[in-house]
Amino acid sequence: MNMPVNNDWLANLDEGQLSVDVFREGDMLVVRSLVAGVKPDDLDVAIHGDLLTIRGQRSESKEDQDKDWYYRECYWGSFSRSVVLPYHVATDAAQAQLQNGVLEVKIPIRKDGKSVKVKWA
Repeated sequence: MNMPVNNDWLANLDEGQLSVDVFREGDMLVVRSLVAGVKPDDLDVAIHGDLLTIRGQRSESKEDQDKDWYYRECYWGSFSRSVVLPYHVATDAAQAQLQNGVLEVKIPIRKDGKSVKVKWA
């Protein structure tokens, strides 16, 4: 049976979502994301247990808002992304760096850093 698709919920999204790369580099878990145009003061990176959350704001100038646009594909405004980390990590030793529009968060994997397994229901 074909049901009509209702995409009205898309219009209510207030935040953009970041794309991220997550990989292991030796004994570190690395999360990278493109945050071009974002000032370091407008970024918040937090780790709670096994959840990393990146929040921020990309501001648009007032002059740009009043232009006669032909294409508008860049996202302006607040954004966030939460990622469940695949290993037990030492959250108190995490470090973040912003360089050339790329945010890189490095988190040491704990010595008992077993991968987090998903159990079947």
